[in-house]
Amino acid sequence: MAFDCDVLVIGGGPTGVTLAILLAQRGVKVMVAEKEPDIYPLPRAAHIDHECMRILQEAGAADEVMKTSRCASRYDFLNARGEILLRFEGADRIGPGGWPAANMIHQPSVEAALRRSLAMQGSASLCSEWELTSFDADGEGVTARLAAPGGERLVRARYLVGADGARSPVRKAASITFEDLNFEEPWLVVDVFVDDYARLPTANLQICNPERPTTCVLMGEGRHRWEFMILPGETADQVSDNAFIDRLLEPWKVKGAVRIERTAVYTFRARIAREWRKGRVLLAGDAAHQTPPFAGQGMCSGLRDAANLAWKLAAVVDGNADDRLLDTYQPEREPNVRATIAMAIMMGRMVCTTSKWSAFLRDMKFKLGRMLGKLPAGPPGYPPITEGLIDPGSAAAGSYFPQAIAASGERFDACRGRDYCLLSRADLAGQSVAPFAAQLGAWFDKTGADAVLIRPDHYVFGTGHPEALMQSWNRAISHGPRGGWVDVAHPARGHAG
Repeated sequence: MAFDCDVLVIGGGPTGVTLAILLAQRGVKVMVAEKEPDIYPLPRAAHIDHECMRILQEAGAADEVMKTSRCASRYDFLNARGEILLRFEGADRIGPGGWPAANMIHQPSVEAALRRSLAMQGSASLCSEWELTSFDADGEGVTARLAAPGGERLVRARYLVGADGARSPVRKAASITFEDLNFEEPWLVVDVFVDDYARLPTANLQICNPERPTTCVLMGEGRHRWEFMILPGETADQVSDNAFIDRLLEPWKVKGAVRIERTAVYTFRARIAREWRKGRVLLAGDAAHQTPPFAGQGMCSGLRDAANLAWKLAAVVDGNADDRLLDTYQPEREPNVRATIAMAIMMGRMVCTTSKWSAFLRDMKFKLGRMLGKLPAGPPGYPPITEGLIDPGSAAAGSYFPQAIAASGERFDACRGRDYCLLSRADLAGQSVAPFAAQLGAWFDKTGADAVLIRPDHYVFGTGHPEALMQSWNRAISHGPRGGWVDVAHPARGHAG
């Protein structure tokens, strides 16, 4: 049976569509099957960090997303009396990804921007109202059966990626189980339209009140969100009642300033799939992992999956890398996901304390930490890649390579291209790199490196002598990715892999 596409993506949410765009930009023929007729119209995710804005930049959606996003300079954890337990500042500053560190968004607008970019990719197609019913995998590919408006469709693909959410039919059909990380809390989410911003907080807030733990955060333009922990004995129907919600919002004094857009009851969970790859079938996004929302990393983790997986799938599909390259996906991504989930659980347990005695002890601990100057100024950094496609013996291998920004506002990624590239100190005087030389030179000074090989997903493969780096890279993937590496300072010097 002939192949209908190289990669079939099940799920047309942010992870699946981003993956499809990044694949299509590399010439991979990709189909996205989405069971719903259109984008889910109500807000879900509320935050995208600087690294994931960089991924959206590559996907051609960042500028449009930024037009409707909002930034808060602070993330405050307050006790029941409104006293500061913990404060993270600088969320509106430019992060290493080259965009503001924290961006509060309206998910349907993000998805719309991504779909517009997808529609411009000649080798990609989005099939709405196509629902996976089953699939058969073999050594050469995957044959999927899908229910579509015109009847059953059979799609033959080299690889199938399940980006189909927490209930993932792909994960279930592949008999992949979850590791439960022991966090499960029901919360009421209240999203509102804003008519008077002057009466709303300008910082993102976690109210660590044992009587009713509460979250209050900015969202995309024109919106705001509250989340209220559902207490033991309360039911979903009870907390969703309009009168009940009015009482929850009353202390915020926002009557007349906001209009409710939607309410929903969610159970916040922490889980990781035990396998992210089974032969020709892979998982991404919520199908592979789920995190409580307190760190704002749910959608971000899915976008990082897409960025890690896209260039590897493209290299394998094109025959430029061994299929075993895909085995590096989970070992590279899982430690990062575990760290983000651990941070979210830590924040969640700090917020979700309902014992007054435990809350008192917590408050005293943070007050002492503040007095002694022992509290962190921001969230802990996520771990670098420690195993997978890196040169572990070299300085900075596996670290995130920052995106330099020129005085003109041009970003370095527009210069370096989509594939991996080799950059040396000597190249900083080159015409194309010179606008970024000061920032790049600072990175070289900090790491002590003379040359760096940067992977397509902006992680450092390794540092050292240029020719030795190329040899290590080519050995690692059997032979170089599509068309060879890119020398951003001297494009004509690109080496075939």
